Amino acid sequence: MRLFVQIPCLNEEETLPLVLASIPRSIEGIDEVEILVIDDGSTDRTVEVARALGVRHFVSHANTMGLARSFADGVHYALAHGADIVVNTDGDNQYPQEMIPALVAPVLAGEADIAIADRQTAKIAHFSWFKKRMQHFGSEVVNAAAGTQLPDAASGFRAYSRQALYRLNIITQFSYCMETIIQAGNKRLKIASVPITTNPKTRESRLFKNIWQHMYKSGAAIIRSYLMFRPHLVLGWIAAIMGIIGIIPMIRFLIKWLFDDSSGHIQSLIFGSALTTGAMVTLSILVVADLQRTNRVLIEDVLERVKRVEYINTHTPPGIDAPHACGSTHEAPHLPADAGTHSQGSLPSAAEEPQPE
Repeated sequence: MRLFVQIPCLNEEETLPLVLASIPRSIEGIDEVEILVIDDGSTDRTVEVARALGVRHFVSHANTMGLARSFADGVHYALAHGADIVVNTDGDNQYPQEMIPALVAPVLAGEADIAIADRQTAKIAHFSWFKKRMQHFGSEVVNAAAGTQLPDAASGFRAYSRQALYRLNIITQFSYCMETIIQAGNKRLKIASVPITTNPKTRESRLFKNIWQHMYKSGAAIIRSYLMFRPHLVLGWIAAIMGIIGIIPMIRFLIKWLFDDSSGHIQSLIFGSALTTGAMVTLSILVVADLQRTNRVLIEDVLERVKRVEYINTHTPPGIDAPHACGSTHEAPHLPADAGTHSQGSLPSAAEEPQPE
């Protein structure tokens, strides 16, 4: 059983040593604990510090790509190097890495596909009252969209099983936190919550400039993810409301036309016709969205099968370094052109792997 602890970093040379020092190297039920540093375009000595402290797995971005892309590239690297469980933490030492054994315990026991740390935000001293309320409200919105009951949906301290990562696909460019919960909930993956306490604050967040930007981007990610899985609910309600409101003035016009000697009331007919036409157009869009949803399900099934083939037999026996790991004289292979990353560990290709019979 191989565990990868991945640490997305953007100029974390000061706090990274604290993170690395607190990661347990021996966990019951885990044969190997590997550490992966994802350098998201750092301009300081983050990579040099990590190397000096013994880290040998790296994914490097030439430019800052964002947390979501860093998470996705880290997962790709970890799976390619035989990860059975991937834990994501932060380079700012916000999370207590000594809690990793408790975090992975539900996944190891087969009780959950994903375990998410509950920071108990109501008890965090440096969170303002407004931020605490918004964190709670955001978690409730995500739970409603995903059909889950998680107290801290925004927490980035998480453990994922290999099978869960096969089924998740990151689309947003802001943060993976909300999107993966909505995907996991709608794909019927089991999610556990593990209560923790956070470390003292070391710096301001670099993910967003202020709470309003965070709320805007998180809200957009939630809406987009929800529409992916339940377009019929959103478009269906819009069509129903527009249709009902549109029928009322049309009935009024009909009654006036039949029983009232006065002329006019054409405004009711025009207004009702516009709304009912809008309802019919929305229903037409709903049909298209439902067909696209069916197509997405089929594509995701193919992606899951591709991942299983791509990462087959990628586990390296204990005591043997990962192929072309950091420090190797081999040239680091490049990801596809649209990936925007380069890795210091090799990623096995389908051509190099034995194909299933």
